[in-house]
Order: sequence, then structure tokens, then C-alpha cells
Amino acid sequence: MHRYDIVILGSGLGGLVCGAILGKEGYKVCIMEKNRQIGGNLQTFTRDKVIFDSGVHYIGGLAKGQNLYQIFRYLGIMDQLKLQRLDLDAFDVVLFNNDEREYKLAQGYERFIENLVRDFPEERDAIVRYCDTIREVCAKFPLYNLRSGSYFEKMEAVEIGAKSFIDSLTTNETLRQVMAGNNLLYAGVADKTPFYVHALVLNSYIESAWRCVDGGSQIARALARVIRQHGGEIRRHAKVNRICEAEDQVQYVELEGGERVYGERFISNIHPVKTLEMVDSPLIRPVYRNRLKSLENSISVFILNIVLKKDSYPYEKRNYYVYKNKDVWDGMDYDEQSWPKNYALFFSASSKSDEFAEGATLMAYMKYEEVAQWADTFNTDSQESDRGESYRAFKTRKAEQLLDLMEVKFPGFRQHIHAYYAATPLSFRDYIGTDDGSMYGIAKNFNEPWRTFLSPRTKIGNLFFTGQNLNLHGILGVTFSALVTCAELLGWEKVVEEIKRG
Repeated sequence: MHRYDIVILGSGLGGLVCGAILGKEGYKVCIMEKNRQIGGNLQTFTRDKVIFDSGVHYIGGLAKGQNLYQIFRYLGIMDQLKLQRLDLDAFDVVLFNNDEREYKLAQGYERFIENLVRDFPEERDAIVRYCDTIREVCAKFPLYNLRSGSYFEKMEAVEIGAKSFIDSLTTNETLRQVMAGNNLLYAGVADKTPFYVHALVLNSYIESAWRCVDGGSQIARALARVIRQHGGEIRRHAKVNRICEAEDQVQYVELEGGERVYGERFISNIHPVKTLEMVDSPLIRPVYRNRLKSLENSISVFILNIVLKKDSYPYEKRNYYVYKNKDVWDGMDYDEQSWPKNYALFFSASSKSDEFAEGATLMAYMKYEEVAQWADTFNTDSQESDRGESYRAFKTRKAEQLLDLMEVKFPGFRQHIHAYYAATPLSFRDYIGTDDGSMYGIAKNFNEPWRTFLSPRTKIGNLFFTGQNLNLHGILGVTFSALVTCAELLGWEKVVEEIKRG
């Protein structure tokens, strides 16, 4: 019989960070992963010898002394990562099809402000106020600043809408759009997305913005080494089917095939709704299940991974956010004729060349309903199946539509393409484990902010949540969510002080 101190369901970043922290603190940890590759959205894959990221295309806050740097240093992985800093003058560039100008978002607040003032010389006060408010909001989140504090500090900040606040700063419509121009980073919804989500995400990139050279899976591998160094185990192809409770405690999880794995405490990095589907316990009341089910997930995406011809297209240390119309908030409101309304362009950082790009990724919003007709299919590298010719035709049609839009701002790009490979919401559903392929998990809503904050504690005393659905998504957000989970076991002060000491 296998018995551990901590059993973690899912080896996404949240599960791995929890495993590394708790392993360092002396707990015997075992992580269960249903796929062949660990890492969740950190997974990478290779096409025509080019490495692509499945979800993590750049990271913020990794300069010395910044919050994610300090956490990764404490975890013992910072020195193991191959990183490349993005263009200091333009880590992100916002483009509109009906506007010839490039709007550059720079690293460092002074440079960030001056860049925007060059484009909007009459708007300095609004731009400074925008940046000051971002920093003020970020200061209200204790853990983001690696200090202990209370939920009451952020109460005022969580009820501010991103779009409404940005619109209140200026009547210049173009500046409004540029300020929110990279909102694909959090799937921004005009009447729902809180400003704090915008602020926490953007601040980390203004502080410093980086790409992982040869892919983000190196973060997962580095964390796995830490876990194993402290006696932990990571089991691949270990799909959990049931979470079995008795006497008000989870006793074990049952794997596909019937094996039981016992533990003292259990942490689920799986979506909370999917987690509770595996639990049959009177402690989980219908009202709680229904509350979680009623929470809206963020939209999914269509991704086009492009292998470029050798030494054909120059490599760029910047990302592009491109909009068909000058409205960065309406990308999800599309039909067959108007899709896509926007897209993001990321280049893959490779150790082979810093002069020419090997690969590029295009990302555009896509509703799950578009692929629902193939919902009864399932396809991963460990459980391959063919979704059929109609699905392949769908992907090709969408890929060509996306490339048509790209050609407006990047004319002639098609001639540099060697091959491309498409992923849809079904890919995210199958690999990440959400019903609808949601990109960023449960969507935050400033109209009812506390409803969309989830506690890591469940109604079962030794079962906890972690991952992007708790507080914030992305590398930074999920790492902090893991800290929140670990603090339930170790205490806030201990977690924060350990990180500060490194």
C-alpha cells in the first residue's frame, strides 16, 4: 500500500510548486499526472525540430530582487533556467489595422511612460496616473509583494473594472485601447474584468519581461528535480478517477485501473469543478457544487504554431497584439465571417539562433462551441485518436483565416512558412483537463469579486485546491496560488520568511 504525507493531483505549475515547497519542508510528496509530460501549460512539443510552448510564451518579474525571481531562487531553480530578456523599449507592441503607428510598451516605468508620451504628448497626466494606479493596486496585495497581510487590504481594489477605470483616465480613444492592448493575457471582458487583474499582470512585465529559451518545460523539469531531491515522487500516466472520503477525511485516491494511493493530505491542481466530480461525500453540499459550477470560465483559444523556413525571418524579442478594429475588448464577440478580430504573435526563443526565428505562434480567441461537434473525441500524445477529416478541414480553414489577417500587418509572412500546426479548444480540454478548454480557468468579475475568489480549503478538512482558478492565472499567478495553498499547511509567516531568506 502506498501512503504519503501529501498527494497532489496534477503536475501543472501549481502542483509542482506545492510539491517543491512541501518537499523542502520535509513532507513526503507524490504527484499524480495523467499525461506523459508533466507541467500542464508548461508543456512543450516539437514540430520539425522546432520547440513550441503550449501555453507559456513569456514571463514577468524575473529580474534580480523581483517577486518571481525571489520565489524561484527560494525553490532552487532560478540558476537552472535559460532565459532571454525581451526588448527593453518594446516587450509588447500594439497594432491596429486602420492605424499605421506602432504602440510600444516598454520595461521599467520611466521608459514605459516616456514611450506612451511620445505617441500621446497631450496625455502625460493620464499616463502617469495610469501607472501610479497600477502600482498602488499592486501594493494592496500582500503576497504579491512577499509580505504577510489581510484580505481587507485589497477589498477596495477588487471592485474596480479594468475598462471603466482606463476609460475614466482620458477621452483619447486610441490611448484607452493601447492601455488595454495586451488584454489577451487575461481574456479581458469589458463589463467584468477587474482592474487588479490587469494591474498585477501588466506590472510584472513592466518590471521585467522574459522568454524561456527552448521552451517553458524547463521550469517543470527544474521543479521536478527539486521534488525528487527531497524524496518526492512524480507518477506519469496516473489518472485519478475517484477521491475517496470516509470519516470526514479523504483516505485515498483511486487511479484508473483500480490502484489506491493513500495520503494524509491531498491537493488538487485540477479545476475545482472537475475535482468535486471525483468526490462523493456528504460534506460537499449541493449548494457548494452548484456555486462552483455556476462560475464562468474564461474563453479558449485557437493556436497556430508555425515552423519558419531556415534563416528566413528575423527573430524579434517582442510580442505583437494586433486588432482588426480599434476595439481591444470585442475579440470574443465574433461570428464565422468576422473571426478573428484580433490575435497575438509570439516568437519562439531558441538556443540555436538569436538572429533568425525558428518558430512563431499565433493565438486568437475561440469559443468551445465551434468545436463541440467533435466533443466525443479525445486526443493526446499518450492516447492518440483521429478526430476525422472534417476536423482537419476546420483547422485548415481557421488557420488560413488567421494568416489572412496577419498578412495585413505582416505582408509576405506566408512566404516564410515551412509548415504550420493548429490547436483548438479541444487540445486544451484534453491536455489541461477543463470541460471547455478554458485558457485561464475561472474568470474574475469585479461586479461580484468575492464570489470568484476561491479558498484553497474545501469542506473536507484534508483536501485543498491550488492552481490558476484560485487567485490569478499565468506563471506568476499560479505560483502565488501555490503559495496560498502551502500557507494553509505551513502558515503565512513561515512561507513568506522562507522566500525572503531564499
